[in-house]
Amino acid sequence: MKILTPLALGLLAALALAGCHTSSDATPQPAPGPIPTAARDTLAYSFAVLGCNRVDNSDLNLATNPSTANVPQLTQTYAELAALKPVPDYLFFMGDMVLGYSPDSAVLGRELRAWGRLYQNNPLSRTGIRLVAMPGNHEVMSGKNQPSFLAAEQAWRSAMRPYTVGSNGPAAGGPDKLATDQSQLTYSFDYKKSHFVVLNTDPVGAEATVPLAWLQADLAAARAKGAKHLFAFGHKPALPAPGGDGLSNGGSMWDVLEANHAEAMLAAHNHLYFRSQQPSYHPWQVIAGNGGSVLDASASPNRLFYGYTLVKVFTSGKVKAYSYGRDLPTNGYLGAITAATPTTVRDSVDLTWK
Repeated sequence: MKILTPLALGLLAALALAGCHTSSDATPQPAPGPIPTAARDTLAYSFAVLGCNRVDNSDLNLATNPSTANVPQLTQTYAELAALKPVPDYLFFMGDMVLGYSPDSAVLGRELRAWGRLYQNNPLSRTGIRLVAMPGNHEVMSGKNQPSFLAAEQAWRSAMRPYTVGSNGPAAGGPDKLATDQSQLTYSFDYKKSHFVVLNTDPVGAEATVPLAWLQADLAAARAKGAKHLFAFGHKPALPAPGGDGLSNGGSMWDVLEANHAEAMLAAHNHLYFRSQQPSYHPWQVIAGNGGSVLDASASPNRLFYGYTLVKVFTSGKVKAYSYGRDLPTNGYLGAITAATPTTVRDSVDLTWK
């Protein structure tokens, strides 16, 4: 297996982002116009990804914001997705959507249900898009640097059942020696000749890991059945951005993705947008942790924007990702969004397996 050395990881810092302005308004602004594509590149489908929208603990106010989400940023993103033509087929929300981090799973459940009401009351929920949510460390851990716990996993399954689209994940025990049943937290499903794998990156007793034996078997089976595209999604990245953290078995996971010709892993956790491709490997990693939480202080200025990433899959076999971003509000990360500058495409990358 290929091992990711510190030197190799350091090479991941090579990233070019196009700097553009943005902001937005208390009245949500429309999304940018369609991105031109070659005539032969008919769109087969698209999906959007983002994560890390929860507020900081110092800004917790359950009386006015029971969801603990950054509501202005979340509402703006929902409005922009709903304005896209066509509307994406899926929205993958990659964890840390609520503050969580409580040993009381009832607290977590209330926050998650309030978050769900925000979505159900938003026009985006009536467009035909399918929301797929996955837990982050804030949803399954009892506090910072604390372990995941069973009651949190149970609260997640109960509150987020409408946004769970599979149940074929690994049970407790098995080759990955899991402590708890992960069948509805880590799972896979197929769509239009593509295979999607949703991963809980902090299972009880195996925090900051993914079940590699299950993942290998699942991807190999999908490839054998003729899947044309394979995508993995999880809160913690396998290959963290510089200064960030991710999976402890991320190097081994990358070997599994490479062996099965997966196009990309899409993740969050690091509070910024960052894309990378490991030298001598084909899969890309796209970190879209810029959903609305306080951005990483270590990030360079051209990565300091809020938004989402849109992935387009074409009938030609091409796969392209576009990072849509808006500038930070001048009155703080929870501030109202103004129309001073529109959301723009900050970066794009061809994810096609080459």
